[in-house]
Amino acid sequence: MVIGVTLVNVVPGQEKAAYNELVKVKGIKDVYHVFGEYDFVVISNVEGLSALNKLVDTIRESENITATQTIVGAEL
Repeated sequence: MVIGVTLVNVVPGQEKAAYNELVKVKGIKDVYHVFGEYDFVVISNVEGLSALNKLVDTIRESENITATQTIVGAEL
């Protein structure tokens, strides 16, 4: 299992639309709206790095998403 933490920026004013898209993506476990440099923190849980890559690609396809940064976590 691979845990991904993706920091997401969205088009200003499109936070609700972006949230509604993100919560529908398979593999995303939690979406948190945050304040500061990023608009959302997205927690995902997938089978491997290639699945995480595909999930992040899916997030980036949204017209409401302007940028992402992903941190990969693994169990010790």
